[in-house]
Amino acid sequence: MPSRYRSFRCSLPWLLLLLQTLLLIHSFLRLRAAGDIYSPPSFYPEFQDVNHMVIFGFGFFLVVLRRYGFSSTGFNFLLMVLGVQCSLLVEDFLVFLGVQQSEAGMKRLAKAVVSMAAVLISTGAVLGKANPVQLIVMSLVELIVFYVSRCINRTFLQVPEHLTLLHVHLFGAYFGLAVSSCFPEPPPGLDKHRSSPKSDLFSVLGTVFVWVFWPSFNSILADSKKEAVLNTYLALAVSAVAAFMLSALTSKDGKFRMTHIHSAVLAGGVTISYTAHSIQHPWIAMILGLLGSGITILGSHCLQRCFNPALKVQDTSGVHFTFGLPAVLGAVAAVVLCLVGKGMDQQWNDLSSLGYLIFVDVGAFCQTISTALITGLITGLILNIKLLKAVHVSKYFDDQFYWEVSFKMISD
Repeated sequence: MPSRYRSFRCSLPWLLLLLQTLLLIHSFLRLRAAGDIYSPPSFYPEFQDVNHMVIFGFGFFLVVLRRYGFSSTGFNFLLMVLGVQCSLLVEDFLVFLGVQQSEAGMKRLAKAVVSMAAVLISTGAVLGKANPVQLIVMSLVELIVFYVSRCINRTFLQVPEHLTLLHVHLFGAYFGLAVSSCFPEPPPGLDKHRSSPKSDLFSVLGTVFVWVFWPSFNSILADSKKEAVLNTYLALAVSAVAAFMLSALTSKDGKFRMTHIHSAVLAGGVTISYTAHSIQHPWIAMILGLLGSGITILGSHCLQRCFNPALKVQDTSGVHFTFGLPAVLGAVAAVVLCLVGKGMDQQWNDLSSLGYLIFVDVGAFCQTISTALITGLITGLILNIKLLKAVHVSKYFDDQFYWEVSFKMISD
């Protein structure tokens, strides 16, 4: 390739070597000081489901650009394997500070994998614009901030541990949007900023992976696993049916649009994430799945045509209406269900207790989204300093900048 493609040989390998050395030292010291670091193997099937979902599912889910397939899957895998180790390090540091209890074994590793979903969602918003060094820096900052946000919700608002972890959709979407807003806009009519039949096919393959394993994702740390699995599956099923129905109704010629199927079939899993363990009537989960799919498809029309250009929001893979809006709907649904359920149980006698529960839910939602937006904006400004070698807008969405590719692949 021509020399204008800047080499990252002097930065990326040494950054990876430094980080991996620090993580090896941390692992060596922790394992020597720890007791039983292994948990019973019965937890492994659930962990395996979540691991497949995050690596295979999100890896192919992000293959939405015609000339950015290598980078979408390759950088996803790099961030995943590096981020899980960094997540364990951050958790140990919080244990050292006394703000979190120490956990050992497979459960601790599962929490690290689930936390990485926030990073991978954020990556979708800056897909094709950030180079590998910027993505690694963004991942490190986001992991630290996400753990701090979880500690605030758990310590001050008394939100259960597994629910603080399920804020990954909300946090990841709005952190990524805030970061993306700091990058220069691509030139209008850029040919690389579109999909192809091949990229759409791989992307939907990733969607199917995520869809299949999502019940395990929502239930892996829940106390009521059976309820969480059943409610999540029903919500996903209804959202998938609604995606096909609404796609045909909203398109001009009545045909299905792959972008709708790519995003809306997952909306039920995101919407139900906060309440899957507590819903006792399956029809409620089905309604949430229907509403989630509706807000995703209708939101994609409104956001892409009206709000995104006006607010200068850049969202390469549509994480806002795939994860952000359904997560907001799920947070509102959690407040409504808490209001109705607790109100009926207490016959509206203890209004102070009911008001406190609503305050906790609303407070956790507002704290998560505001922290994501503020820290994401700061992170985006940091990523655009000269030291991190920001990519020129003319080189956006192109594998050639990072990978060895054949001429045939470029022409395709």
